[in-house]
Amino acid sequence: MDTKRLIITRLNEKGQVKASEIVRLSGFSRAYVNRFFRELRDEGVLVLVGKANKARYIPGSEKLVLKEKSSINSVYRILKNNGLDEDDVLTGLRNSTGIFRKIKNNVSGILEYAFTEMLNNAIEHSSSDKIDLRMERTDNNIMFEVRDRGIGIFNNIAKTKNLPNKTAAIQDLLKGKETTQPDLHSGEGIFFTSKVGDILVIESFEKKLIFDNLVGDIFLRDVKKAKPGTRVVFSVSLDSEKKIEEIFKKYTDDTFSFSKTEVTVRLYVGSANYVSRSQARRLLVGLEKFKTVILDFKGIDTIGQGFADEVFRVWKRNHHQKEIITKNAGENVVFMIKRAENTN
Repeated sequence: MDTKRLIITRLNEKGQVKASEIVRLSGFSRAYVNRFFRELRDEGVLVLVGKANKARYIPGSEKLVLKEKSSINSVYRILKNNGLDEDDVLTGLRNSTGIFRKIKNNVSGILEYAFTEMLNNAIEHSSSDKIDLRMERTDNNIMFEVRDRGIGIFNNIAKTKNLPNKTAAIQDLLKGKETTQPDLHSGEGIFFTSKVGDILVIESFEKKLIFDNLVGDIFLRDVKKAKPGTRVVFSVSLDSEKKIEEIFKKYTDDTFSFSKTEVTVRLYVGSANYVSRSQARRLLVGLEKFKTVILDFKGIDTIGQGFADEVFRVWKRNHHQKEIITKNAGENVVFMIKRAENTN
């Protein structure tokens, strides 16, 4: 029996066939056998579905192909970072899996934005030869993980901006509109990605930054067994009602420029007594780029006179066209803010 006939016979008998089967049955080399598989693919007789050890050929029926692809809800790939394009990767996932099948338009938009932004960061900033990619759909959500083996996002920011350590780099990153390549990037990607989904985790060497929108908080943790590079994990619920255009609108002005940012004060002061002007100055670095600054005082019981004066009198006097909005400010914090604002 010739090789082509053997392939078609096995395909008709089992509904699918692997190249390894034909190699075993025929005794021919894989390279020789794959030549006939390519010919049958070009003729439309069969199609390849799956990757690596799960790769198999099925009859070239559109209905069967769609059924097979729909059953693939988890993928893991190692991508070579050489001429890699995030949009091409996304298109490949759409066309070869069922992960994006029959999801709501708003969820699809969120995934497209977050995935392409995070993969692009790894492609252009990591200096990593390879990028690990994982994406999975469950009954409740879709998550993806992008991991590189490069210099690390927090190290890169600290080195490029001459910051003292990773914590200072994280503080810089949290404000948004910050990038190590201002000629090529706006610095908005991580800021908006942290708003659109349920969970965003950025882990690099000894630090893990967690944006948890399910509980409405941001956490910074140490990593005991640190690995090189940067690992990003993103998750969004299939039932999410968020609309990416509404989130963009929340932080942009009438000219559609990124003009508003939100800063969690607790992540900048770093101690129990918030009395230092230097703490306030560290928090305020880069905020002059925005027209509106939202300061979130969640978890802050009180602030000192120096801190309040630096933010609400000195900075506002020097940036009188900027607006500061406070949220989650308790009675003690409000008292110190008003005292600073009323000081001549």
